Amino acid sequence: MKKLVSTIVTTSAAAAGLLFAGVLNANADSTYTVKSGDSVWAIAQKFNTTINHVETTNNIKGHYILPGQKLSIKTSSTSSDNNASSTTSNTTSSSASTTSSSSTSNATTTSTSSTDSTTSSYTGSNLKSYVLSQMQSRTGVSASAWNTIITRESNWQPYVHNSSSGAYGLFQNMHISSGSVEEQVNAAVALYEAQGMAAWAL
Repeated sequence: MKKLVSTIVTTSAAAAGLLFAGVLNANADSTYTVKSGDSVWAIAQKFNTTINHVETTNNIKGHYILPGQKLSIKTSSTSSDNNASSTTSNTTSSSASTTSSSSTSNATTTSTSSTDSTTSSYTGSNLKSYVLSQMQSRTGVSASAWNTIITRESNWQPYVHNSSSGAYGLFQNMHISSGSVEEQVNAAVALYEAQGMAAWAL
C-alpha cells in the first residue's frame, strides 16, 4: 500500500513539475547569442516577433548588433503582439471588404436607376421607348409631347423622306438627309437646343 501511495505521489509530483516548467517556459525570456552574419530582422523572424520588439527590449540603436552579443527575447508578449496585429489586420480587411461591397451595391443601384430612367441603346425593337426616353431626358420636354410630334411628322417611320421639303426621318428634320435612329435623335436634340419647340411649330 505504501509503495502504491509512493508511486502516485511521485507521478503527481512529476506531472506537476512538468506543468510548472511548461508555464515557466511559456512566460520566460529566451536568450539568443548573436552570430556572425546575423541581423535584427533575421533574429526577429526566428523568434516570430518584430524588429521593434527585439530592439526595444535590448536597447539596440540603428539595428546595430555584434557577434557574441546576448539578446533577450520576450516570447510571451511576442505571441500576444502578433495576435493583436493579426486581429487588427483581419478587422481592417473585413472593414475594407464591407466598404467595397457597399460601394459596389451603390454603384449597381445607381446604374439600375439610370437604366430605368433612360433607355441607353437602340436595339431596333425598342424604337419608341428609346427615342422618347432619350428626348425627354436630354431636352426636359415630356415623352408624350415628343410622341405627338413624331406621330404627326413621320408616323414613326424612321427613314422616311419628304421629297418636297427634303425633310428626313422621325422628326422630319430639314437639317439632315440621312442617318441612323441615334443620329436622328442627336440632330433633333441639337435642333431643339437651337430653336426650341418652335422648330416643330409648337
